[in-house]
Parts: sequence; C-alpha cells; structure tokens
Amino acid sequence: MDYSEDHIALAAEYALGTLDADERAQVQSMMSVDNDFAAIVEAWERRLGALNQMVDAVEPAPEVWERIQRAAGLSGAQHALEIPPLPATPATPAAATPAEPAAPDAAAPTGLSPESKRVVHFAFRAKMWQWGATGIGAIAAGLFAIIVAQLAYPDILPNELRPAIRTQVVQVAGAPPPIPAQYVALLQKDAASPAFILTVNAASKEFTVRKVGAEQEPGRSYELWLVSDKLQRPRSLGVIGGDDFTIRAALAAFDSDTVSKATYAVTVEPEGGSPTGVATGPIVFTGKLIETVPPVAPAR
Repeated sequence: MDYSEDHIALAAEYALGTLDADERAQVQSMMSVDNDFAAIVEAWERRLGALNQMVDAVEPAPEVWERIQRAAGLSGAQHALEIPPLPATPATPAAATPAEPAAPDAAAPTGLSPESKRVVHFAFRAKMWQWGATGIGAIAAGLFAIIVAQLAYPDILPNELRPAIRTQVVQVAGAPPPIPAQYVALLQKDAASPAFILTVNAASKEFTVRKVGAEQEPGRSYELWLVSDKLQRPRSLGVIGGDDFTIRAALAAFDSDTVSKATYAVTVEPEGGSPTGVATGPIVFTGKLIETVPPVAPAR
C-alpha cells in the first residue's frame, strides 16, 4: 500500500515521541490493523534510535534538588543557601575564546541582597539548562529533516546524504504449459457389456485401465494389446491387474499418431500374462480411443 507524506511523518513523530496521547493512540490503532504501517514505524524507531546514544542520562545529586527546593521557597529552612561560587575566570589574552558565558558572581558588589543573589544565580543555571535542551532539540529536528528528505525528496540532498540505491531482481515466471489432450476407449464385446475403460494422457503417454464389468477367471489373467497397421504384430501393454485401477506408462515407446489411432484389445492369458510375448488366448474385448478433452493453451 502507498502511504502519503502525512502518514510517514506521523510514524516518524510517533517514534520520536512528540505526539500527544490521542495521536499516539491513533498510531497504535493503525499499527494493530496494518502490518505495513507498523513496519514503517519500526523502521523509524531504528533510524532515530541513534538519538538516544547522543545524550547520556544524568542523575542529579540529592543536594541539587535540595538547593532548588530552598531557592523556590519549598522547604522550611531559614539558613542561607550555600551555593559555591563559580571559579573566577583568570585574565587571558584578547585572542582567547571563552568556553561559555560567565555566570553572575555572587561575591561581586552588585548591591543585591543575599537572597536576590541566590535567585539570580539559580536563574542563570536554569537558562544554561534551557540552552542545552534547545541545542539537543535542534539536533534532533535536523536529523528528522534529513531522514524525511531521504525518503521523500532525495534529489535535494548532497550525494553523501542520499540513501543507497537498492536493486531488486524480479523473476517473471514463464507461461504455464498447455493442458494436454485426453483420450478414452471402452473395451467391450458389444455396446451393452463394457468390461474396461481405458484412459490415455496424450502428453505423458500414461494410461489407466478401469475395471467395470470384467470378471477375473481363476488361474487366468487379462492382458492388454496395442494393434496398429504401423506395427508388424500386436504389442503387449502388460497384464491388467486385479484391482479396480491399473496404471501403466507402456505407451511412451510409441508416437502420438500410433497411440491415438490404434485398436486396443484384451486377451485371456495364463496367469501372469503370455509367456511368449505373443497373444495365445482369445480376444475378448476391443475398443478404439476417442478424444474427450482437447488440448488447451494456457490463458494469457
């Protein structure tokens, strides 16, 4: 299924954790019924997982929280808040670049009361934390923009940031083979007494003999023969077994024209078939093949 840019952005924001509760519930509902959309969300989670490695978890010391409580007036302590002053910046040449802006020095003569100095110092620290969070957010937004561009507009990115081109080889299956013709013959004495049904597959030359009304004589076997003007004598196709179905592949030695136009005869032979390869018993049933299913070309 094709997804719009809004769907892709929604999946990315879900992985980034910037959605509210209702939007997250909407994404989770879509993931539960749409496996392809769930796969897009998982792909975003893998891409954005690197952001977690950029920021180390920091557990503040207990005294930091205690100082914040005191500065905000949340504790009953009345004694002065002791915040160690920042180290004084030594005199440096004019060309030196400062690492960060200097915090207000609580010891400098500013005319502020000790309480006000502590509030100013705390506000400066909070501002520094806010700047750090803003910088991390900007990095995350930049990475998010690059990933969205890789998916939707890769041509606007430099070659180094474009996604690798993936080549997929698709194999096209060939046309199925045509359905072969089917032939059938009733082997019988007359139209009122069919004994066997002979079915031939024109492609495989395999035939099946279905026993219908023939009765097996004790100590004797029925043997099937192919009789054709193209052959000097009838050829044995084997003994018809005692089961309801006998399947053979003996017609593979003959061409299709011989198979379709021949006469098929059944003789009664000694048990196990003719010992000489030539019919020795009387011909009791005969029949010729007729085409019941014509060859069919595969549909395109």
